[in-house]
Amino acid sequence: MTTTTTARGDAGTGPAAPPTGRAHHPHWVRWATIALLAATGVLYLVDLSASGYANSFYAAAVQAGSQSWKAWFFGSIDTQNFITVDKPPASLWVSGIAARVFGFSSWSLLVPQALEGVGAVWLVNAAVRRWHGPVAGLIAGAALALTPAAALIFRFDNPDALLVLLMTLAAYCTVRATERASWKWLAWAGVAIGFAFLTKMLQGFLVLPGLALVYLWAAPTGLGRRVLHLLGAAAAVVVAAGWWVLAVTLWPGEKPYIGGSTDGTVMDLVLGYNGLGRILGSDGNGGGGGMSGGTPGSSFGGTATWQRLFSSEMGNEISWLLPAALLALVLGLIARGRAPRTDLQRASLIMWGGWLVVSGLTFAYMEGTVHPYYTVALAPAVAALAAGGGQVLWAARTRILARVGLALVLASASVWAFVLLHRNGTWVWAGWLLMLVTVALATGFVVTPVRMRRLAIVLVLSGTIVGLGGSASYAVATAATAHTGSIPTVGPSGAAAGGGTGGGFGGAGGFAGRTQDGSTGQAPGAATTSSDLVTLLQDAGTTWAAAVSGSQSAASLELASDTAVMAMGGWSDDPTPTLAQFQQYVADGDVHYLVGGGGMGGGRQDGGRDSDVTKIQEWVAANYTALTVGGQTVYDLTQPLSSATTS
Repeated sequence: MTTTTTARGDAGTGPAAPPTGRAHHPHWVRWATIALLAATGVLYLVDLSASGYANSFYAAAVQAGSQSWKAWFFGSIDTQNFITVDKPPASLWVSGIAARVFGFSSWSLLVPQALEGVGAVWLVNAAVRRWHGPVAGLIAGAALALTPAAALIFRFDNPDALLVLLMTLAAYCTVRATERASWKWLAWAGVAIGFAFLTKMLQGFLVLPGLALVYLWAAPTGLGRRVLHLLGAAAAVVVAAGWWVLAVTLWPGEKPYIGGSTDGTVMDLVLGYNGLGRILGSDGNGGGGGMSGGTPGSSFGGTATWQRLFSSEMGNEISWLLPAALLALVLGLIARGRAPRTDLQRASLIMWGGWLVVSGLTFAYMEGTVHPYYTVALAPAVAALAAGGGQVLWAARTRILARVGLALVLASASVWAFVLLHRNGTWVWAGWLLMLVTVALATGFVVTPVRMRRLAIVLVLSGTIVGLGGSASYAVATAATAHTGSIPTVGPSGAAAGGGTGGGFGGAGGFAGRTQDGSTGQAPGAATTSSDLVTLLQDAGTTWAAAVSGSQSAASLELASDTAVMAMGGWSDDPTPTLAQFQQYVADGDVHYLVGGGGMGGGRQDGGRDSDVTKIQEWVAANYTALTVGGQTVYDLTQPLSSATTS
């Protein structure tokens, strides 16, 4: 039997929170939830393989993990474990298992991401439903599913899909914990956050302030117990996040170089490239306004400012309902201002609001590399606040200020959708239609007498559906477009990102906006490998068939040839291998060819004249025979020039 919990309070503190659990919900709620999840699955799964291997960088690591358990555990980009990707491997574990069970393919690579999206939608729906009722839960789930950033990432193989699922799971566990001051549910929230760390490191911790604050504020027990429970949850985070870090640190045998680090250690990656480097900017982490110019919200973040979340590509991906969510947060807190400490509806606004504010400000002002698709991490909070805050205002609709506030929330979604559509030059007519219809519905709600409840319901639900129209249109268009490369973008094929998404960088491993066929994010030339070169690599017969500059170039060769390729310099000019180390590999017969060209993940063709990769390339060119294979220069490291000096 499912018991329920309601907000504590007395008459005069406002409407109590809806009952928690499923026992009080009519049967239509279950069927509506099933329909929501089914529709989400269709949106995220139909024609999924059109994107091929999507981001070849992570796809190559999944391919390697499907063949080598060691590569699977470390997140290595090649089966021989030369170097890992520049993130921890949790997301690769999921796809790697799928590839082992079903065989490595576009479907086994991408279906796990889509299912993670369906899971995130279910969790948001369930969490919001417990404290705001079934209608708000369904609206929140639909709003998340129809966020363009979600439609992009849940059909792509970047780690952000699993990250969002785990953070949303942590929020749901915190909801259950706060209802009864349950240390067990809170500990499970800590475990989820720990694995979020193993997915994308410190980004997974951005939701911690909101989760901790709501429990500390609203859990129905004494302050001492609340603090003790939070300390226990913190221990769960440390254990769930730290076991892999400890295992890698204490690994007794040979292990791959940890990509993105300066010394091959996980802790350097945590504190540097994927930690303070992202916040403050550092080598390998181009600061705001660096590689892509100063436009806020562009491919590499642009200028650090609050406008970043509303501008350019970043605005296209996440900002559709952001004004509505912020309005709902502020007005909802005002509406629940006199409620008791343990009021669950205010607790909901505190939790999701903390998530949104902390993560949003971090993305807006971080000086290191921030790509627009990172903002998918804001989508659950935006959806929950817009729906939950709207329900709080609906419950208080007998007050004129609450009615006006809810009307503003509804209108803000369509007004901002008009701005985005007009700015991008896509479906401008639809923007006008959405705005005019929603404003009319919102106005009608304000002037409708309170006693005419059914009419008010029709007006608000209609305004909600129309208000979601802009976000939904871009989400569907995003799902209908193939995406490859490293920085995919949202919207219909050929659409421009208002204000520009930043320039593209030529060469393998670089980035572009949209290709001529409408796909987005593809690195020029990264997906094309000649059949002659593939055959050459497959016949190499060495530990690594070849070496090439940069992980992105190595990934393309590996996916095409199903061989191990040494990614010199990793993703961002990692200091491996040194010239001496590479010379030893050649002397030991471990690598057969060096493929010319290539480049780092950031679009650089090498790390500069003094980099290890450049020294290796110059040494090889001076000492080994050059071949032309499929129009590409390849050096045979088993055939030194007659006058070569190989030591």
